[in-house]
Amino acid sequence: MLKEFYTLNSLEKQDAENYLCTLTLNPQHPIFEGHFPNNPIAPGVCMMQIIKNLTEEITEHKLFLAKTTNVKFMALINPITHPILQLTLTIQHKDADIQVKNTTSFDETVALKLTNLYKIVS
Repeated sequence: MLKEFYTLNSLEKQDAENYLCTLTLNPQHPIFEGHFPNNPIAPGVCMMQIIKNLTEEITEHKLFLAKTTNVKFMALINPITHPILQLTLTIQHKDADIQVKNTTSFDETVALKLTNLYKIVS
Protein backbone atom coordinates (compact mmCIF):
# COMPACT_ATOMS: atom_id res chain seq x y z
CA MET A 1 0.00 0.00 0.00
CA LEU A 2 1.18 3.55 -0.79
CA LYS A 3 3.72 2.27 -3.29
CA GLU A 4 6.17 5.05 -4.12
CA PHE A 5 4.21 7.55 -1.99
CA TYR A 6 7.22 8.02 0.28
CA THR A 7 10.80 6.92 0.83
CA LEU A 8 11.99 5.97 4.29
CA ASN A 9 15.30 7.78 4.84
CA SER A 10 16.03 6.61 8.37
CA LEU A 11 14.51 4.62 11.19
CA GLU A 12 16.37 4.90 14.49
CA LYS A 13 15.61 3.24 17.79
CA GLN A 14 16.04 5.86 20.53
CA ASP A 15 15.34 3.54 23.48
CA ALA A 16 13.11 0.56 24.34
CA GLU A 17 9.89 2.29 23.25
CA ASN A 18 10.85 5.32 21.15
CA TYR A 19 11.74 5.55 17.48
CA LEU A 20 12.64 8.44 15.20
CA CYS A 21 11.88 8.17 11.49
CA THR A 22 12.66 10.50 8.63
CA LEU A 23 10.96 10.11 5.28
CA THR A 24 10.54 11.99 2.03
CA LEU A 25 7.17 12.30 0.33
CA ASN A 26 7.03 11.88 -3.45
CA PRO A 27 5.26 15.00 -4.79
CA GLN A 28 4.89 13.27 -8.19
CA HIS A 29 2.71 10.48 -6.75
CA PRO A 30 -0.72 10.21 -8.46
CA ILE A 31 -2.53 10.72 -5.13
CA PHE A 32 -1.50 14.38 -5.23
CA GLU A 33 -3.13 14.86 -8.65
CA GLY A 34 -6.50 14.47 -6.95
CA HIS A 35 -5.63 15.78 -3.49
CA PHE A 36 -5.47 18.54 -4.68
CA PRO A 37 -4.60 19.67 -8.23
CA ASN A 38 -2.06 22.53 -8.15
CA ASN A 39 -2.14 22.47 -4.33
CA PRO A 40 -1.00 19.02 -3.18
CA ILE A 41 -1.74 18.07 0.42
CA ALA A 42 -0.88 14.72 2.01
CA PRO A 43 -4.17 13.00 2.87
CA GLY A 44 -4.63 12.25 6.56
CA VAL A 45 -5.52 8.63 5.83
CA CYS A 46 -2.20 8.24 3.99
CA MET A 47 -0.32 9.63 6.97
CA MET A 48 -2.11 7.15 9.21
CA GLN A 49 -1.15 4.32 6.85
CA ILE A 50 2.51 5.40 6.96
CA ILE A 51 2.40 5.18 10.76
CA LYS A 52 0.93 1.68 10.53
CA ASN A 53 3.57 0.64 7.97
CA LEU A 54 6.39 1.90 10.20
CA THR A 55 4.92 0.20 13.26
CA GLU A 56 4.67 -3.10 11.37
CA GLU A 57 8.30 -2.78 10.30
CA ILE A 58 9.45 -2.02 13.84
CA THR A 59 7.39 -4.71 15.60
CA GLU A 60 7.70 -7.30 12.81
CA HIS A 61 3.96 -7.99 13.12
CA LYS A 62 1.10 -7.57 10.70
CA LEU A 63 -1.32 -5.19 12.41
CA PHE A 64 -4.98 -4.19 12.23
CA LEU A 65 -6.01 -0.69 13.31
CA ALA A 66 -8.50 -1.21 16.13
CA LYS A 67 -8.83 2.30 17.56
CA THR A 68 -7.61 5.83 16.98
CA THR A 69 -7.77 8.46 19.70
CA ASN A 70 -6.56 12.01 20.13
CA VAL A 71 -6.12 12.64 16.40
CA LYS A 72 -5.02 16.20 15.75
CA PHE A 73 -4.16 17.37 12.24
CA MET A 74 -2.38 20.59 13.07
CA ALA A 75 -0.83 21.68 9.76
CA LEU A 76 -1.22 20.87 6.09
CA ILE A 77 1.60 18.76 4.65
CA ASN A 78 2.52 20.02 1.18
CA PRO A 79 4.93 17.54 -0.48
CA ILE A 80 6.44 20.25 -2.68
CA THR A 81 7.29 22.79 0.00
CA HIS A 82 7.88 20.30 2.86
CA PRO A 83 8.65 16.84 1.46
CA ILE A 84 10.82 15.72 4.41
CA LEU A 85 8.92 14.59 7.50
CA GLN A 86 10.09 13.52 10.94
CA LEU A 87 7.97 11.01 12.82
CA THR A 88 8.41 10.06 16.44
CA LEU A 89 6.78 6.83 17.50
CA THR A 90 6.35 5.59 21.05
CA ILE A 91 5.41 1.92 20.85
CA GLN A 92 4.04 0.04 23.85
CA HIS A 93 2.84 -3.56 24.00
CA LYS A 94 -0.44 -3.77 25.91
CA ASP A 95 -1.54 -7.40 26.33
CA ALA A 96 -2.14 -8.63 22.75
CA ASP A 97 -2.30 -5.08 21.40
CA ILE A 98 0.22 -2.45 20.39
CA GLN A 99 -0.30 1.21 21.25
CA VAL A 100 1.49 3.84 19.20
CA LYS A 101 1.77 7.52 20.03
CA ASN A 102 2.95 9.58 17.09
CA THR A 103 4.04 13.11 16.36
CA THR A 104 4.70 13.99 12.73
CA SER A 105 6.45 17.25 11.86
CA PHE A 106 8.31 19.13 9.16
CA ASP A 107 10.92 21.73 10.01
CA GLU A 108 9.73 22.98 13.40
CA THR A 109 6.02 22.58 12.60
CA VAL A 110 3.96 19.80 14.17
CA ALA A 111 1.56 18.52 11.53
CA LEU A 112 -0.04 15.50 13.19
CA LYS A 113 -0.43 13.97 16.64
CA LEU A 114 -2.31 10.76 17.28
CA THR A 115 -2.57 7.63 19.37
CA ASN A 116 -3.45 4.33 17.65
CA LEU A 117 -4.24 0.94 19.10
CA TYR A 118 -3.44 -2.00 16.83
CA LYS A 119 -4.42 -5.65 17.11
CA ILE A 120 -1.68 -8.10 16.19
CA VAL A 121 -2.84 -10.14 13.19
CA SER A 122 0.33 -12.22 12.79
